[in-house]
Amino acid sequence: MTTLTERTPRSARTPRSTGPSRPAGTPRSARRTRVIPTLVLIVGAIYTLIPIVWVFTASTKTRGELFSTFSFVPGTGFWQNLVDLSTYGGGVYWKWALNSILYAGGGAVLSTLVSAAAGYALARYRFRGRALVFNVLLAGVMLPQITLAIPQYFLMAEIGLANTYWAVLLPSIINPFGIYLATIYAQSSVPEDTVEAARLDGASELRIFRSIAMPLMIPGLITVFLLQFVGIWNNFLLPFIMLSNEELYPLTTGLYLLLNRGTGTPALYSLAIIGALLALIPLLLMVLVLQRFWRLDLISGSLKG
Repeated sequence: MTTLTERTPRSARTPRSTGPSRPAGTPRSARRTRVIPTLVLIVGAIYTLIPIVWVFTASTKTRGELFSTFSFVPGTGFWQNLVDLSTYGGGVYWKWALNSILYAGGGAVLSTLVSAAAGYALARYRFRGRALVFNVLLAGVMLPQITLAIPQYFLMAEIGLANTYWAVLLPSIINPFGIYLATIYAQSSVPEDTVEAARLDGASELRIFRSIAMPLMIPGLITVFLLQFVGIWNNFLLPFIMLSNEELYPLTTGLYLLLNRGTGTPALYSLAIIGALLALIPLLLMVLVLQRFWRLDLISGSLKG
């Protein structure tokens, strides 16, 4: 017995569902949307890296090669430049480097502690004038540094601290932007219920701040520390106004001194360039070591939302 199977005509088959049709031209538009920002970022990266590459190649050149060869071709005098820089002025460059570490490291640590305490107080305490203090703080963020540096110099001169380490350290401790960041971060990372529960358990305000608030604020405080460290490390105006003794100079004013003397002694240009290259190393190490805390901060912020 033969079974006959009737085949459905091809024209009568149910058409396969292909989903919503894409409007013509969408893939090209999407590619253009991705390509343009990528090109802008590449141009920005090249613009940022060119001066660094120039400093790196120029620091490898001898005094003669610096002005006679193409800018981005490496030279043969890196080690000699390094030795000349180390022996110049009895090793005064390394004295400037230690001063920069003291100003930037000490100032950033103290500033971070002050920012944490002030930010936590503004975020979690209710007191008369709190809004006024916060608004004055925001106004302080907007002020240019030049308007503060000269009055600070007269103040330091009045109390006898001009031309000392304290003349650079003390003005660096109060950072309105750091206090503002700590306030915002404390509002989002330190739950008010947790603080109230600790108070009911009998914990003192100082212990709540030290044992509960500070650990929760660490990612934000590391951001404050890093920003303040970089700001003090690159600060030129304040030490230039406050200090007249070369032994107290940080790297910024010390390298400026080398460049100034280079107008009469061109050999010092090579020392200033390799000195600028070495001054980048602590900042690069700081960013590489602390960048994971920035990532942690971003992840925690996304979870809190």
